[in-house]
Amino acid sequence: MTEYPKFAVIGGGSWATAIAKMLCVNLPEIAWYMRNEEAIEHIKKHHHNPNYLSSVEFHVEKLKLTSNINEAVAYADYIIFAIPSAFLNTELSKLTESLEGKIIFSAIKGIVPETSLIVGEHFNKVYHIPFENIGVITGPCHAEEVALERLSYLTIACGDSAKAKIVAKCLSGNYIKAKISDDIIGTEYAAMLKNIYAIAAGIAHGIGYGDNFQSVLMSNGIREMKKFIRKVHKMKRNINNSAYLGDLLVTGYSVFSRNRMFGNMIGKGYTVQSAMMEMSMVAEGYYATKSAWELNQKYGANTPIIDAVYSILYEGKEAKKVFKKLTDKLD
Repeated sequence: MTEYPKFAVIGGGSWATAIAKMLCVNLPEIAWYMRNEEAIEHIKKHHHNPNYLSSVEFHVEKLKLTSNINEAVAYADYIIFAIPSAFLNTELSKLTESLEGKIIFSAIKGIVPETSLIVGEHFNKVYHIPFENIGVITGPCHAEEVALERLSYLTIACGDSAKAKIVAKCLSGNYIKAKISDDIIGTEYAAMLKNIYAIAAGIAHGIGYGDNFQSVLMSNGIREMKKFIRKVHKMKRNINNSAYLGDLLVTGYSVFSRNRMFGNMIGKGYTVQSAMMEMSMVAEGYYATKSAWELNQKYGANTPIIDAVYSILYEGKEAKKVFKKLTDKLD
C-alpha cells in the first residue's frame, strides 16, 4: 500500500468540502477543521456538510473533524487552507501549534487584507515558511462541479515539484485531473484577478450588455491579467494555459460563479451590502478589487477593467456610466 503524508483541510465552505471529498478518495484519513461545531456534528450524524455541497456524502470514518485549528495542524504534514482570504488572519491568530516543517498549500483566491499579500507571500513573510514548502491549488474548477463528479482540472503550483506531485496525486481521481506548475506567484495572482474580471462580467450582464461585449471583456481581461502579473512577478509563462485563461473563463461565464453573481446584482442596482446579504456567501473578488487596485498604484500596469470595478464598488460610481466609458478603452 502506498504511504501518503497526513493531510489537513482548513475551512468549512464549498472549496474545503470539495477538497475534503477529493482527498478522501485517495487517503485513509484526513483532518478537517471548521469553526462551526453544529456543522461538525451534522457531518458526523448525516455524513454531509449541511451548509455547502450537501450532495457530497462522506465516509465519516475517514474524517478527523475538529473545531480546534491546532489539532488539525498538529495532525498534518500537509495543510490545505481553503477559507476566504478576508478571514485568514483571524483563523491564524488562533494558532499556538507551530507551522515549522509543515507543507502549506493555499486554495484561497485572494489577498490577505492585513498585509496586502497573496497567501503564499503572507505565509513566507509573516510565518517564515520557506517558499519550497508553500504551494497553490488553482483551477479551472468549480467546487459545485466536483460535487457533481463532472470532469474537472486542477493546477498544483509549488517551487518543489516533488511536493506538487504528491498533492496532485492525492487530489486526482476519475473525474479530477491535476497538473503541476512552478509559477507559484503567477498562478496565485491569476486566481485572485480572475474574480475581479468575473465581477466585471456580472456587472456587464446586469446592466444589459450581451455576449458580444462579454467576449471582448474577457479578451481584454486576460491581456490585462498578463500585464499585471508581469509587473508583479516577471518570468516565462503562457497566459493562455488553463491556470490563467481557463480559470478566468470558467469564473467569468459559469452559473456557479459567486463573483459573477455578485457583479450581476451590482449591475442590476443592488448596493454592495445588499448584494452580500442576499448571497450569504463571500465573493472574494470584492476584497481582491481593493487590494489589486492599491497594489497597482505601486506597479502602474494599465488596468482599465480593475479600475472600473474599483470605482463602482469602492467609490460608489454608477455602473452604467462607468461601463459606458470602459467600452471606449477596450478593443
